[in-house]
Amino acid sequence: MWAVLPVKDLANAKQRLAAVLDGAERGRLSAAMLEDVLAALSRVAGLEGILVVSRDREAGALARRYGARLLEESENRGHSAAVAAAAKVLRGQGAGGMMQVPGDVPLATGEEFARVLAAHGPALALTIVPSHDDRGSNCIACSPPGAVPLRFGDDSFLPHLQAARRHGVEPRVLRLPGLGLDIDRPADLRALLDQATPSRTRRFLEKSGIAARLNDDGRAPIAASLPA
Repeated sequence: MWAVLPVKDLANAKQRLAAVLDGAERGRLSAAMLEDVLAALSRVAGLEGILVVSRDREAGALARRYGARLLEESENRGHSAAVAAAAKVLRGQGAGGMMQVPGDVPLATGEEFARVLAAHGPALALTIVPSHDDRGSNCIACSPPGAVPLRFGDDSFLPHLQAARRHGVEPRVLRLPGLGLDIDRPADLRALLDQATPSRTRRFLEKSGIAARLNDDGRAPIAASLPA
């Protein structure tokens, strides 16, 4: 099983946090989150390897630091296209499965990733960890790679369940608190800071003054920035 980690250009990431973070802060936050995820994956003994799909230089440097393989993109084609490209490469080299992981789940742990691998059955198989609101798909293990077409977005969880069943696979659902929290909106930053779990991301938010700024702003403006 290979972990697949698509990474957009860090400097332009997390636009939905623009109400509370400037561009430089969003880039540094994205790099901190990516390193948290890579560090957690590097501790998972059951993985054959980690494949980072990106054209971003800083992401590539972080991938090499953690012993990951880099699949370079010529342009940002989106999360779904990056995962599909990785699946094609992994199928070509005979990999038995892949586990797609986003770069914005900084509270995910090596133990949680190991639980995904332990819950995953023999091919054909799909195991999915939904986002905390049961809308997104925060981690999907699929055997073999590409056995089920994966299409990511804000509401991909139920469509992925349906796609698996259309392809003759009964999906396994695993809810995990760290993997379930992806950082997309200001309320997600608050949820992360409400946890006692240490992470590079938390240290960045605290040392940069962002955590204090969010507290000073109060909760009402953050909640108001979320869609109805």
